[in-house]
Amino acid sequence: MPVSNSGTTRITVLADSDTRWKWGALTASRLTGGDPDTRLDGRLLRGRATPTVRQLEEVGVRADSLREVTAIEFLREVERETPDVIVLALVGGAVQAVLHGLARTAEDSTAPGRRPVVVTGYVGVVYEKLADGLLLRHGADVVLANSRQDAERFRAVYEGVGADAASVTEAALPFLGGSAYEPHDPYTVVFAAQPSVPESREQRTYLLRRMVEHARLHPDREVLIKLRSKPGEHTTHIEELPYQKLAKGENLPPNCRLVYGNMGEVLDRTDLLVTVSSTAALESLHRRIPTAVLTDLGVREALGNHHFIGSGCLTSWDEIDAGHSPEAAPEWVARQGVAPDGTYEKAFDEARDRVTALLAQPELPPIAPYYSLTTAPGYLPGILARHHLGPDGAPLPGAPAGDREPGPVRQAVRSAARGAYRHGVQRVAPVIRRMGEL
Repeated sequence: MPVSNSGTTRITVLADSDTRWKWGALTASRLTGGDPDTRLDGRLLRGRATPTVRQLEEVGVRADSLREVTAIEFLREVERETPDVIVLALVGGAVQAVLHGLARTAEDSTAPGRRPVVVTGYVGVVYEKLADGLLLRHGADVVLANSRQDAERFRAVYEGVGADAASVTEAALPFLGGSAYEPHDPYTVVFAAQPSVPESREQRTYLLRRMVEHARLHPDREVLIKLRSKPGEHTTHIEELPYQKLAKGENLPPNCRLVYGNMGEVLDRTDLLVTVSSTAALESLHRRIPTAVLTDLGVREALGNHHFIGSGCLTSWDEIDAGHSPEAAPEWVARQGVAPDGTYEKAFDEARDRVTALLAQPELPPIAPYYSLTTAPGYLPGILARHHLGPDGAPLPGAPAGDREPGPVRQAVRSAARGAYRHGVQRVAPVIRRMGEL
């Protein structure tokens, strides 16, 4: 990969949650092929899901520098010292805002054409808001697809609205790996919990009780409930009813436990991965671990398990209780970019070659997102305004400057504000919803 004049490739990852930081940082590593002459700078977009120190440590990726920023702070930093590559590991609206901000920054630059290569993509299974999310990511030089199936879908969306689809690049999830499955003693069933699927208390309580019942039915097995975050922490999606809270009303048998930690390490001791639709299923399938995608609550788009139609993994707790261990369909697995046949090692070759070719160009074309004041005049300004940017991508008057590290008072206020937000999400909002149902 070509490098800057300093002899080091500088990559900056801007992420807005722990899972997106994991995706972005590992994607950066895959794009460089582990080149030691690479500097990785991490920037965490300030918001409700900004990861905690524990969450960052759990991801296990070390950056040369790491700090919180707003979108405007990030754009000003890029203007001062342009990196070679930027990986935007953000929700779609934030990606679009940063793209317009970068486009404006490049226009105002005294060195036309000198701008970073911009890469973006998705952290996992794309099962909802396909068109919306994709069009909000359009304008990046590289839009990574995690599988052949996604690449085909992405190109179809872009071409269908008349947008350039050349940025779509087939790759894979960057965090797949680990040793191939071997049986364990005791036999271990792991349930991969999700923050927002399912949403209702009734359905989440149902799943928890089925795990407990399975543990009691099979005292020779270990049943682990793998949780994404500890109380007070947030991930990519809001979790109103964490399983930790629901478990307080259950008498868990000794062979049923709540666990945290890196998913890869948990999979090291897994004999059967059970989930509703977590991306952990793809990690599991990559290792050839038997994987069950639950049908107990239906096979529905709202749950995301419809993505696994044809996989051979769809099953129910009744079948699992009876000893069923699903076998994945090889053809389906191959189309998802998780085939454990050695091809994964080359999954990022195309993306790496594309970034290398873009870095080698003396001048890059202007960033040109599909959404503009011509194509989406009633939509785009609102998205940009959320990040204090005007319709032209420039900072709005009165936008917070914040070019310095927050002092202790500001940090305390911010922490209190986050705590209040999370209290509202996890405690107040469910009560108001229940009152509305009376």
